Parts: sequence; C-alpha cells; structure tokens
Amino acid sequence: MVLRTFAAVFIFELLHSSYSEGVPDTGLWLCQPAPWCGDQIYNPLEQCCEDDTILPLNQTRLCGPHCTYWPCFQHCCLESWGSQNHTVLRLKVPGLRSGCAASPISRICTQVGG
Repeated sequence: MVLRTFAAVFIFELLHSSYSEGVPDTGLWLCQPAPWCGDQIYNPLEQCCEDDTILPLNQTRLCGPHCTYWPCFQHCCLESWGSQNHTVLRLKVPGLRSGCAASPISRICTQVGG
C-alpha cells in the first residue's frame, strides 16, 4: 500500500512539475490504473504477472519433458483421461483468473506414465 501511495504521489508531482511546463492544456488527463504484480508495477506491453512474479512476455518454460509453453499466455496442466495422464496446454483467458479446468485446450503435449 505504501508503494502504491508513493507511486501515485510521484506521478502527480511529475505531471505538475517543470516537465509539464510549456505543454498545452489538453483538458482532462486520462489515466488508467497501473497494473500491479505483488507490490511492484509492471508494463503489460512487455511483461505479465504470474504468481506475484513479473515475467517477460516471450519467456518460455517446459510443460512435461518435450513441450514448450508461454506462461504469460498458457497454463501447463496435468490431466487424467481414464487411466492415462497427459500434460496439456490451456489458454489463459484475459481478464479472468481461470485455471486449468476452466480454460480452453491449446495443445495436448504428452502422455505421462501409464
């Protein structure tokens, strides 16, 4: 909470400091709240927030032994179908905190065990 207050005061001071002198009055400033990841602000054009950790959008990880996925855009899920277990990539739905069960399948990676 302290960091958010500090950030708001910093932005307010920046907008009303000498940096804004000479800039024509454009009426109301349109602002969007900055996205937070834990206690840090991040840039959603370059990063995402995954479990309170800021990741670059292009970061990849392994889902199972041979399946690469993007944690900013996909979930890596272990799912059982009958007696078989599979690693499955599911899409993250923007604006929702959806997990494996509620997300659409993107790709079935591998069968795990038997």
